[in-house]
Amino acid sequence: MAVPKKRTGHSAQGKRRSNWKATKPTTVKCPNCGAVALAHTVCTACGTYKGKAVSKKGEAFVEEAKEEVKETKKAKKSTKKAEEVEAPVEEVKTEEAVVEEEKTEE
Repeated sequence: MAVPKKRTGHSAQGKRRSNWKATKPTTVKCPNCGAVALAHTVCTACGTYKGKAVSKKGEAFVEEAKEEVKETKKAKKSTKKAEEVEAPVEEVKTEEAVVEEEKTEE
């Protein structure tokens, strides 16, 4: 393990750390609500980012979520209807098969 030969002095240490400082975060006004928000982040007041509702706080986000739920329900209903339509057709085929078996037994 490397060990320094001599101790670093206070002035040398201070010169080295002279550029090591905190900076203020960049803030911008939200184009949707006008609140001050951090740059490149979602607005904490209205929940939008680049003009689109991203967070649950945004009204448009809630409306989009409701539309997605409706679409998924419609998709589920349509698949159920397709299954119901196919099921009786299969039952008819099985009944016809039973009738044909009875004819072949006689």
